[in-house]
Amino acid sequence: MKVLFVINPKSGKREGVNFEAAISEKSRQQGFEFLIYRLHKENTDKDILQEIEEYQPDIVAGAGGDGTVNFLSKLLLNKPIPLLIIPLGSANGMAKELGISNADFALNLITKGVKREIDLLNINKKLCIHLADVGLNARVVKRFENDKRRGIITYARHLFNEIFLIKKYRFYITINDEKELIRKAISLTFANASKYGTGAVINPTGKVDDGCFELVIIKPFPRIKLLSIAWKMFTGSLNTSEYAEVISCKKATIRTSKSTTLQIDGEVIGKLKEIEVEILPKALLMITPESA
Repeated sequence: MKVLFVINPKSGKREGVNFEAAISEKSRQQGFEFLIYRLHKENTDKDILQEIEEYQPDIVAGAGGDGTVNFLSKLLLNKPIPLLIIPLGSANGMAKELGISNADFALNLITKGVKREIDLLNINKKLCIHLADVGLNARVVKRFENDKRRGIITYARHLFNEIFLIKKYRFYITINDEKELIRKAISLTFANASKYGTGAVINPTGKVDDGCFELVIIKPFPRIKLLSIAWKMFTGSLNTSEYAEVISCKKATIRTSKSTTLQIDGEVIGKLKEIEVEILPKALLMITPESA
């Protein structure tokens, strides 16, 4: 078995300086061959695809955060080579979604994991593996992106600051080219998965391979209700809140009268007035734990 490790040296978290040594040790124990490719800013899709073509790996292992996973997903879209996540980012949302707790656990999946086809989202012609949103969280992600510090505490600080600047939007939503809705909201999440890397469950019923995504609408709420909503998110019961609406769909078009920030898998895309979202069923082959 041959494994191509694509490592992002700038990921938010490195589990010690001996990660590459850990790969070598696992290779000796489990009997797989490997090649390490280090991502750099100047790398292009063509560079990685050429490496895959030349090395012909049985697995591509992405070592980094959700941004690294997103980047590799584009290259492996509808291809027979599975992607394995090595969680070395700040939040590692997709890894947590799949039950991949740390780098050592991920390395063991090279020989003990199972192949699983998962859905992806096409959002304004950009790929989304995990979660995307507009409104409150997207602005927090923008703050986070501009901060040199990383980690959950940094994210929480920016969230706290943004809470006092909550903006309301009027969204015009078309579901599956049929149903039309108008909603006032502070946030819209396009959820292929169920939870953020922080552990907050935005989409309690979400599954990454059910052929649908969920549009999660967070309606304006009194600030006194903030702790109650946060509690429901961290206990997986947000769908019971009067301030949350969850709509399962295959396609959605969202318009708003004023531009709002869109983030996809932790990357800020920019301010937009119109967003088109569509499910891509079973578009990516992944290596996951059997229980995922």
